[in-house]
Amino acid sequence: MTSAAQRAEIQSKIWKIANEVRGSIDGWDFKQYVLGTLFYRFISENFANYIEAGDESINYAQLDNSIITDAIKDDAVKTKGYFIYPEDLFVNIAKTANKNKSLNTDLANIFTRIESSANGYPSEEDIKGLFADFDTTSNRLGNTVIDKNKRLAAVIKGVEEINFGKFEDNQIDLFGEAYEFLISNYAANAGKSGGEFFTPQSVSKLIAKLAIHGQDNINKIYDPAAGSGSLLLQAKKQFDQHIIEDGFLGQEINHTTYNLARMNMFLHNVNYDKFDIALGDTLTDPKHDNFKPFDAIVSNPPYSVKWIGSDDATLINDERYAPASVLAPKSKADFAFIMHSLSYLSAKGRAAIVCFPGIFYRGGAEQKIRKYLVDNNFVETVISLAPNLFFGTSIAVNIMVLSKHKTDTKTQFIDASEFFKKETNNNVLTEKHIEKILKIFAEKEDIEHVAKSFDNDKIAENDYNLSVSSYVEAKDTREKVDITELNTEIERIVKREDELRTEIDKIVAEIEGSN
Repeated sequence: MTSAAQRAEIQSKIWKIANEVRGSIDGWDFKQYVLGTLFYRFISENFANYIEAGDESINYAQLDNSIITDAIKDDAVKTKGYFIYPEDLFVNIAKTANKNKSLNTDLANIFTRIESSANGYPSEEDIKGLFADFDTTSNRLGNTVIDKNKRLAAVIKGVEEINFGKFEDNQIDLFGEAYEFLISNYAANAGKSGGEFFTPQSVSKLIAKLAIHGQDNINKIYDPAAGSGSLLLQAKKQFDQHIIEDGFLGQEINHTTYNLARMNMFLHNVNYDKFDIALGDTLTDPKHDNFKPFDAIVSNPPYSVKWIGSDDATLINDERYAPASVLAPKSKADFAFIMHSLSYLSAKGRAAIVCFPGIFYRGGAEQKIRKYLVDNNFVETVISLAPNLFFGTSIAVNIMVLSKHKTDTKTQFIDASEFFKKETNNNVLTEKHIEKILKIFAEKEDIEHVAKSFDNDKIAENDYNLSVSSYVEAKDTREKVDITELNTEIERIVKREDELRTEIDKIVAEIEGSN
């Protein structure tokens, strides 16, 4: 099945499920049930495949729970990070979903068993709370048990109908596609900013390629504002698995999104020992100090979010922020994320960070931090993207690429605002657009109206302004006018006008004379 066909199928199936439960579950809450059910189905099938180990004579779903020994369970949890009994598999629950009068409590118990199976094992923290947002007893599903079960069954049967085939053979990111579709349809109505939770796949792909560009291998990849994990997983998708030696790390402050990121790791066959997604405030309570430095950092931090900043007197001495001698403004934490990322970056690595355009020209503390970055030659490239690429905002965002191994003292500016394809309500970057931007980034050659590199001392003379529009002259799309030709035409028209007036005066005089 082609990627377009897979995308169309998953969207139609999700919309069908939405129609089944419309009016009972708020769209923003509905997505938790769809994504949770997708995850439940995936780990069930993935675990069954692990137990069966390619032996066609074994059908794990048909086995009796009583055959499971402690040794089997222990070995499975050590390898997979969790355990699922045969009767708890998605396929068995789906069979009787429409008739099961205790479906909601059965599901709650199954999720508890899956999570508790990791207790006391190294995977415990990676599994704990994964189903926390899949509340099968919530009144959001209905006021009675019958109503709850009816809607849960609708979601389960709908997800059952989706033709996944083999996850590893899919042409698209199924979880990402489902998430993107749900975000695009429900985020605006729920008053949420889709961009706060999800980086579109085309932009994720560009960021991942920028961060790993030119590196034959990297130790690990990190996202300090991990969201649903889409940026981290694009790195896995774009490059051979062995290139990322020590796995995927990230931190996320939103509990629901933190759970989504962990689910997403499992959905992409990233085993529990190859990822570490932490919950907490990256800016004030970083969880990965012992893991740095990182050869690749990717991030789409929240735009101009508030943080404690100077209200915490200890932060100015924090090794992440101290080098710039100033903290990002309390009302705009953008540069706090940037300084954090720079601090965690290895000597050979790159960080590619989505940025709000205003941080590149505003004064005050932000200008001082830009001065630090430019004077120390950490800014490799600033890329201005097309508008309307992100859900929930039409802003034309930028990407800042940081590097600690530049061989010159220039900063490159790329105007990629014309690189997009219009698709439904949003613009997207196509493969050709991504490759074109990467080629310009790699070659560092000046291209009229598109790319230009400037010595850092020139940027200093421009008050450390890093706006792409200040360095790359926009193409003049106005119609060009030949002034000489225009003046000649005006003279001709005036002359002809005088001739017509003279002729009209003669005619009027003749008429008056005949009277």
